[in-house]
Amino acid sequence: MPGISGLDLLKIVRSQGNDTPFIFITAFPNEGVRARAVKAGADVLLEKPFSSSVLIDCIEAALNGDRQGTGQ
Repeated sequence: MPGISGLDLLKIVRSQGNDTPFIFITAFPNEGVRARAVKAGADVLLEKPFSSSVLIDCIEAALNGDRQGTGQ
């Protein structure tokens, strides 16, 4: 996403009062990214690479309001 990071997008979405489930996907997982994503309001942090079944599980969890923190 040119010009904006995923964390920035998440912060904007949440600051506008939007509570749509948000699955944060990253290729650079570490505790700092995880902490910032959860603090910003991510429902799930999904680490690349991932299988389609893991993505489906994360989508279902997010739609059910289950804040998993991680999809791995």
